[in-house]
Amino acid sequence: MSFPLRQSPGARVGLSIAVATGLYGISFGALSVSSGLDLWQTMALSLLLFSGGSQFAFIGVIAGGGSPVAAASAAALLGIRNAVYGMQLNALLHPRGWRRFAAAHVTIDESLATSTGQSDPVEQHRGFWVAGVGIFVLWNLCTLVGALAGDALGDPKQWGLDGAAVAAFLALLWPRLRSREAGATAVVCALATVLAVPVVPPGIPILIAAVVAGMIGWFGHRAGPGGAAGDASTDPAGLEPDLDPYPDAATSAGKDPS
Repeated sequence: MSFPLRQSPGARVGLSIAVATGLYGISFGALSVSSGLDLWQTMALSLLLFSGGSQFAFIGVIAGGGSPVAAASAAALLGIRNAVYGMQLNALLHPRGWRRFAAAHVTIDESLATSTGQSDPVEQHRGFWVAGVGIFVLWNLCTLVGALAGDALGDPKQWGLDGAAVAAFLALLWPRLRSREAGATAVVCALATVLAVPVVPPGIPILIAAVVAGMIGWFGHRAGPGGAAGDASTDPAGLEPDLDPYPDAATSAGKDPS
């Protein structure tokens, strides 16, 4: 069923997410200039990198005295997930021509979630583009505002802007840690990071945590049905969305045709 654009559930959800997420750009802009980047460098990160988690990781390492290589490595690790998202969305939306390049640039957590949260193909397209393009525009505008207002705001820590991003990431992560495996992995990686912070240069702890997570996933997968990986059959809840994105399809599949 296709809705008019003004009544489109995909567009409405995408717009609301765009407004809520775009406002975090103010926090990034203020923190970036306070970390030592100038206005143009800050805007380049938002325009070209456009991945909130990667951007905050980059300036976090720079602010802590880390090298540009460590900062870029931390940002790249967090950005890998967007490549995985891109493969899923390419199969779902089938963008063609110039839209493929545009879609790749605005493929982020929010645009993926908005698109896959719709059951109608038209609404999947609308949700993706409204969320992706909307966040891109508002994020960059708010980054500019935050960067220009950075000096007027003073120390961003006094306003809690340094903790706003962390709180947002935890809010997104927490509902996903519904299985024992996911929760245990998060705890082990957090512990590895805390232990590494005092003894290695800034930016390296997040790389260590990524390696630890990768090793847990690798050995858990190799353990087979009798090991940690096999627990999924008895405790399937993990990193999947809280709601079934295709409830209509699931209902139709379960109907008795007679």
